[in-house]
Formats: sequence, C-alpha cells, structure tokens
Amino acid sequence: MIGTATRAGRDWLGRLGHARELRRRTPPPLRYDPNRRGSGVVHYLSPDDNKPSGGIRNLYRHVDLLNESGIPATVLHSRPGFRVDWFGNDTRVTAAADVTLGPADLLVVPEYYGPALRRLPAPARKLVFNQNAYHTFTELPYGDTAAGAPYRDCPGIEALVTVSEDNVALLRHTFPGLDVRLARVVVDEQLFHPPARPAGRRIGHMPRRRADEQEQLLHILRARGALAGWELVPIDGLTEAQTAEALRGCAVFLSFSEREGFGLPPAEAMASGAYVVGFTGLGGRDFFDPRYCTPVAEGDLLGYAVAVEQALRRYEEDPAALVSAGQAAAERIRSQYHPDGLRADLADIFRTYRSPAVPA
Repeated sequence: MIGTATRAGRDWLGRLGHARELRRRTPPPLRYDPNRRGSGVVHYLSPDDNKPSGGIRNLYRHVDLLNESGIPATVLHSRPGFRVDWFGNDTRVTAAADVTLGPADLLVVPEYYGPALRRLPAPARKLVFNQNAYHTFTELPYGDTAAGAPYRDCPGIEALVTVSEDNVALLRHTFPGLDVRLARVVVDEQLFHPPARPAGRRIGHMPRRRADEQEQLLHILRARGALAGWELVPIDGLTEAQTAEALRGCAVFLSFSEREGFGLPPAEAMASGAYVVGFTGLGGRDFFDPRYCTPVAEGDLLGYAVAVEQALRRYEEDPAALVSAGQAAAERIRSQYHPDGLRADLADIFRTYRSPAVPA
C-alpha cells in the first residue's frame, strides 16, 4: 500500500514538473500579417533568462553580427524591457508583443521551444537554431510524435542551424530531408586569453556540471593525496568577465561536459591557457585534441582520475610542457572560433534563407 502511494506521488510530481517545463518552453504569442511589407528582419526568439548561458550569449552575438553586416536583426523577448545583463551588450532587443511578422521576415527559433513549435504562426518562415542536438526531443513524449517530429511536421521550417560538426552530423542523420547548417561558436579572445604569467597551482571546475561525478572524482583524488598543494577554484554564478579572469588563474581545468551541442566551458578554458582534462560532452569532440588536452571516455571515472593525476604530475615534473600545451590549445581555439568565421557562416546561411523579396 505504501509502495503504491509512493509511486502515485512520484507520478504526480513527474506530471507536475513536466507541465511546468512545457510552460517554460512555450514561446510568446506572435502576430503574423500576410500583407505586411518590410525589408525583412531576422527575429531571434530567446527565453527571458538572465542566468549565464552560452546559448543565449550566442543568440545575442548572432544578432549583433547580422546588424553589423547590414542585415536587420533583433532578439525577441517575452517581457517588455527585458535584456540579459551578465555580459556587456547593446544588442537590439524587442518585445514579442511589439512585433508583427510578415512574409519577408525570418524567425529563428531555439530548440528550447521544440515542444511548442506548432504554436508559432504557421505561415512565418522559420529556421530552428538547435544548439544542442542531444536535447532535440526533450519533453516530447514518444507516443505523441510522428515521423520527422518535431521539425518535419511543423509548417514553415526551412532549415536547421547548429553549433558543431558533431551536431551537424547527428541532425543530418535524424532529419535527412532538412538542410542543416553550421554557425560556429565564438570564444571572445578579448576576454578569454592566456595570462601574462603562467597560472599557479589551481584547478578550475564548474561544480554544477555532473555534480555527483565531480564529487566522486574529487574524493578519489583527495583520498590518494593527489590534490595536495593544489587549490580548487569553483567557477559558478560569475559574469563572463569574471569567468575569464578565474580561468586565466588556473593551470588545469576539469571538463564535465555532458551531451553538449558544443561545450563552451572547456573551450573557454583552453582559450585562457588552461590544460583541460575530462569529458568532451560529445559536441566537444570538435576541439578536444589529445595533442594539447586529455579527453576522457564518457563516464570513465577511473580513467578520469588517472588522467588528472598524470596532468598534475606532469606539471610538477615539467611545468613548461603543460603551459606549452595550454598555449597550443589557446591558439587552436583562437584560430577556429572567432567572429569573422561566424560572420562568414551567417552570411552563407542568410544568402540562402533571407526572403527572395529582400535585395541581397
């Protein structure tokens, strides 16, 4: 009897949590006027979330680069006057209630709104900006979807855009009839760069990422005495500039990425000159090169512990070698993930998908 009641309570809580999540993932109401004339604006839908998020940072950066390139674009938030402020920006932001879409406009929709795509105006032309292909079907019950869902059965979706070659491959496999384009991530070299002097004996980590596994790993390392003389630097709740400053002070960074579209924290750590050890998060396979970091097989806690010890020992025996590897990683990130590259990616995408009625 108690077991039955407990299961019923858990089921009820599960349904309640699902309902709350679906409400969060419902886009704001948007108007569409088939007779509206205009030069064609690219509207990027965004959640009203002011917690540090690489995904929202990407939306703002796309809008900035498009406007700089002469393509009018704006971030659409639900609440009038809302703007994220954990990084400095003067990005063009508009309230959804103040917008009426027309045939020349293009709506860019994050995968976050996947469960409610059909609530968007059907005639509106849409690109889905899927920044994490591993979460494409989150909150979509298996029994409620048809072949090709959530994209093929939603009117107006013309293409998918994503942030890593890893995710391009997964989305092309899953949706073979849809065009899938890459819009690379940018790691801001003005913020994320190696320090003027080699970092000290500090290990950076983001404590909320795979917290249980982190706890186990740190216990293992401490039990073996491997952390003696090293300072752990938890990086959490910081602004973008504060995160960059913290990373520059770390010789080693522990990556706990999990099923990522790209995996910005380890990329930012590499750009800051830290030697990165840990999980690629799958999307991070694009840049986890064993010549200058140590990727660990997914879920391999023993392999992770051994790899960290080896990196710390390497620092003790030849710190210049570890610093050199960090510098090589920084150069790789700087050469691949820069604004000019993203600007070129966006130009390629919007040459194809801006309305034919808009002059090139």
